[in-house]
Amino acid sequence: MTTHTATRPTLASAIQAATGTVTSKDGTRIGYGQLGRGPGVVLVHGAMESANSHLQLAEALADAFTVIMLDRRGRGLSGPYGPGYGVRKDVEDLDALLTQTGAHLVFGVSSGGVIALEAALSLPAIHKVAVYEPALIINGSLSTAFLARYEQEMAEGQVAAALVTGMKGAQMGPAIFNALPRWLLERITTSAMASEDKQAQAGDVTMRQLAPTLHYDFQLVRETDGAPERWRAIRARVLLLGGGASPAYLRTAMNALAVTFPQAKRIEFPGLGHGASGPANRGGQPAKIAQALREFLA
Repeated sequence: MTTHTATRPTLASAIQAATGTVTSKDGTRIGYGQLGRGPGVVLVHGAMESANSHLQLAEALADAFTVIMLDRRGRGLSGPYGPGYGVRKDVEDLDALLTQTGAHLVFGVSSGGVIALEAALSLPAIHKVAVYEPALIINGSLSTAFLARYEQEMAEGQVAAALVTGMKGAQMGPAIFNALPRWLLERITTSAMASEDKQAQAGDVTMRQLAPTLHYDFQLVRETDGAPERWRAIRARVLLLGGGASPAYLRTAMNALAVTFPQAKRIEFPGLGHGASGPANRGGQPAKIAQALREFLA
């Protein structure tokens, strides 16, 4: 899970970015943005994000790659999750996109990293897969008790409260986040959502719009419990990326993946957190991530 702030330019307004759609196996429309030239690489974003979230990373890679920014289900240019959602739907969405674009390279972040690895297990079109801190829980490394409260708050229309619950539960806030009283965090989140809603332009994907999608990201994390053992069968080359300032359970996940893929290169960026691949105005350093991807994907 990654934190969210709307970014601009959006896919719809970026001068260099074209947009398109593919139809997934169940008929759902899956949208994407595309820019650059060269071998195709698909970016699969994490929770509380959309394709817009990695526009700066895409721009940093666009001189050497055709960068395809997927909008996962439930946001942006893509259709709804639909009945019977599970990680297999995400794999089918990615399969349709790879087929249409001819891409063989994938980069996934957080829950998007889980999707990327799950896809690499069954899609021979994926030749190389890079992941940044896949959202995995290893041997109870993160309690999921908070999920019941998140679901109840969403059901009651308490969106700000639900977002605070999700952020605290997934340990995604800055250090000061844990020092502030909950009522203040909810008030700050309510104000931030109102401001974002007021300033949103066509193509923006806001926190309020993304809040319901957390349900499905949490479902994905639960569904892929124990997945690293299955992923040993992946034939694609793997790159493991992570940040030295990320929550402990994500470093535990990275350690487990290093055992799963003993031949994979692993890079840890000192001082960077879970949102390192995102835009600079959210504390990301996309240029650093782009350099590591450039070397691996070339």
